[in-house]
Amino acid sequence: MRTEDHLGMFGREGSELVVAGIPLGRLAARVGSTPFFAYDRAAITARVDEVRAALPDGVALGYAVKANPMPAVAQHLSGLVDTLDVASSGELAVALDTGHDPAHVSFAGPGKTDEELRRAVAAGVIVEVESRTELQRLVRTGKELALLPRAAVRVNPPFAVKGSGMRMGGGPQQFGVDAELVPSLLGEVSSSDVDVLGFHVFAGSQNLRADILVEAQARTVDLVLDLATHLPQEARYVNLGGGFGIPYFEKDERLDLTHVGERLADLLDERLTPALPDATVSLELGRYLVGEAGVYVTRVVDVKESRGQAYAVVDGGMHHQLAASGNFGQVIRRNYPMALGNRLGDTGTAPVTVVGCLCTPLDLLGDDVELPRPDVGDLVVLFQAGAYGLTASPTAFLGHDAPAEVLL
Repeated sequence: MRTEDHLGMFGREGSELVVAGIPLGRLAARVGSTPFFAYDRAAITARVDEVRAALPDGVALGYAVKANPMPAVAQHLSGLVDTLDVASSGELAVALDTGHDPAHVSFAGPGKTDEELRRAVAAGVIVEVESRTELQRLVRTGKELALLPRAAVRVNPPFAVKGSGMRMGGGPQQFGVDAELVPSLLGEVSSSDVDVLGFHVFAGSQNLRADILVEAQARTVDLVLDLATHLPQEARYVNLGGGFGIPYFEKDERLDLTHVGERLADLLDERLTPALPDATVSLELGRYLVGEAGVYVTRVVDVKESRGQAYAVVDGGMHHQLAASGNFGQVIRRNYPMALGNRLGDTGTAPVTVVGCLCTPLDLLGDDVELPRPDVGDLVVLFQAGAYGLTASPTAFLGHDAPAEVLL
């Protein structure tokens, strides 16, 4: 997709970008400083509505808090989705503070500490077990607290999902229990030690190919149906993961959400629901719900030319937006969509390299981006900044102040 295509999520007033009805210059004055992240709650709500409309009836929609754990964002989404998924005790606290029912909160991720397990069991959330030793520690924790832990087994499937931005299943993984080991693992515990509700399978993230997602969901259902025969009681929880991608780059095409929903409906009707009628089936989305609803705004503090290359130096950088610098999983670095948010429509563009304020050549936000020749004070806007931005970046590097975040 072209940068211009990303403007559709927001508005325009003259030459200014408009976010949640507020012109960019006024928004910067309201925030009081740059850089900052701004998230549009109406855009988040609209995306949830879009997903709801596409998914089959009865499929629970979950929000992966790690995508954007800003408390105000989590609070807003808590009232829109069915479940919240967390990956640390800090995220657990954010989820519980929303007032969301702990029974509909799940805690995933490798390396959970004993203290985190205690907090999870005491809260009554679902612990998605990632290893044999973690399950043993969970059982011990339940006995210490005189509480029956609620758990699901996170399964490392025997297949990978092609086209994913990050592969999180198939082959050796730090995530989950290898599928072939799950039956013996379940045989080691009794229902009086831990209430194993079912399974979580998440094989990959950031996928734009509907056909690949559909195939992965079908293989996941087959795997779950096989593993469910080893549970002491019928499965009541099936988390199919997520992996829905959003377009970042020029040639990216949007995910065909309708196709995914239609094929998932067939899959549930024909295979999963008849075999596991009591199971709650959920999809867990993060980036897809919030990614396109956010912008990162940073101000030009210097312009220079070095041996024929034009540079715009901004007051932000990779310590806030690591992914835009290409250092968060990109194999080949590509520019995120970017614009001068106070000079939309200016003609006479030329290649400009946009760099941050850090003392490292890695602090590159845009390489030879076609922009109007920037001036000091211009506001550079990076789109697709609603997910894996601030909390996925090395904010402490060089000791700069943290940027503001606002939900509008």
